[in-house]
Amino acid sequence: MKRSLALQSELVSLVALPSSNLGTLLTSSTFRLAVSLRLGAACVTPHRCHCGAQVTKFGTHGLSCTKSAGRSARHASLNDILRRALVSAGTPSVLEPTGLARDDGKRPDGMTLVPWKLGRPLVWDATCVDTLAPSHLPGTSARASAAAEAAEQLKRRKYAAIDTGCMFEPFGVETLGPWGQGAHGIFTELAKRLIDASGDQKAGAYLAQRIGIAVQRGNAASLLGTLPAGSDLGSIFYL
Repeated sequence: MKRSLALQSELVSLVALPSSNLGTLLTSSTFRLAVSLRLGAACVTPHRCHCGAQVTKFGTHGLSCTKSAGRSARHASLNDILRRALVSAGTPSVLEPTGLARDDGKRPDGMTLVPWKLGRPLVWDATCVDTLAPSHLPGTSARASAAAEAAEQLKRRKYAAIDTGCMFEPFGVETLGPWGQGAHGIFTELAKRLIDASGDQKAGAYLAQRIGIAVQRGNAASLLGTLPAGSDLGSIFYL
């Protein structure tokens, strides 16, 4: 049920032109792992993750493992895609802006250098949460994008004290595809600006595909990252 709800959400399709120029070309192993996750099919031989947890044949432990190799890479990729899209739309932006920080000293992921709306620059913070994590199952089993929206609300609370001269928006997505309302809001406005700047009516669709592909690559890296040091890839993953 949780998979079917997630896959019914918008902007989760794996349908994308496999183009290296567009950044939407997946390797064969990444594509196989992405399809296995979406179908709930076995993709690995049960083994023990290097964090000590047992990994089942479905491999989903890697998506939420705190020592996952793919989480930081996926996070960086999402922010790079957003920054590049903003620049292409005529909105110069920087990552990890100085002068903006939470009480714990952590900075948001990015900020536009010119006003975004209502004369205020956009400040964003991206997150990708695991649809299938045990802590999210009560929500994701009942409603698509529940985990992404919960993560966005947490981001809003954490950045509640940010400069009122800025407009803060979280960009929350899930491992199985659904986006939160904040992500939808940023994407919708950014897609319009990309179309206006480029004249290409498919510019928004290409952006959505790049974001989706970045999530799939991160998922695959997270699954592969459960391998203990010195393990043989071919003997564990059905690639």
